[in-house]
Amino acid sequence: MIVKMNKSLFRYISISLIGIALLGCGTQEKLLVCGCSWDKVAIVDKKTGQMEWVHQLQKGDDCNDIELTKAGNILYAYKGGARLITNAQQVIWDFKVEKGQELFTATELPSGEYLLAVCANPSRIITLNDKGEKIKELNFDSGIKNVHGQFRQIVQTPENTYLIPLMEKGEVIELTQSNEVVRRIEVGGNPFSVKIQPDGNWLVSCGDAHKFVIVDPHSQLVTDGITNEDILNVSLLFVAETHPYRNGNVMIANWSGHANDRTQPQLIELDSKKRVVWTLNTKPEDVKISAFYSFRAKKYIR
Repeated sequence: MIVKMNKSLFRYISISLIGIALLGCGTQEKLLVCGCSWDKVAIVDKKTGQMEWVHQLQKGDDCNDIELTKAGNILYAYKGGARLITNAQQVIWDFKVEKGQELFTATELPSGEYLLAVCANPSRIITLNDKGEKIKELNFDSGIKNVHGQFRQIVQTPENTYLIPLMEKGEVIELTQSNEVVRRIEVGGNPFSVKIQPDGNWLVSCGDAHKFVIVDPHSQLVTDGITNEDILNVSLLFVAETHPYRNGNVMIANWSGHANDRTQPQLIELDSKKRVVWTLNTKPEDVKISAFYSFRAKKYIR
């Protein structure tokens, strides 16, 4: 079912473009957005701030990972499972976890298979084929009994290891396919996501510590980062998913679920000099964005 966005919501979508042009030319940047405690996923046009496409989630779904696949479908994790849908909102497959387990990572691998990560005891990393059928599973001990406090977004590296941000421990571990922890790096806060930058360093978001950090995986040291003391005009709330652009900019999902402040933007883009260059603020709609995916398309919705 196609969900039409209420026209009054469009009227209140505000967007701030501060002294920067969109990267590239010829195609417009779009953002797939979703968030814990928000009952929708949507596609936002970055230039206008308008929601061009909206998909209604089911009651109790808590979406903390979303992306556009190579085939142009939408993949998202929704706490009780992971779902792949077309842009006409037809379900291709729907993988569900057992009661008491939570699923917050769903991503397409370069092979065309899908990687899911399940918070459980033991925790599970699952690989699905293109039909959504399980073909591989790795069980591991996160060291965190509280299922909800284990992790959100994990990533598979080019070396086929896994980077796992452990929320309750404030650290990132690197786990091999043979279940061996080869790195354990303290970052503070409650880390939500890890992204590998073009230079090989890790960009780690730190949740309620109101910051993200840059980690050198070789020295296993935090080498840089951003806190509220480094930026002007906006406040970092729960720093959820972050995304490094190739020009040095960083996009931040500024999730408001643990804060009383609803005036802050849901998405913030910073340049390499730590200046705010773009924001998205969906007033008065209380949209909570904790995950997003940037892509380009001349015309995606049809």
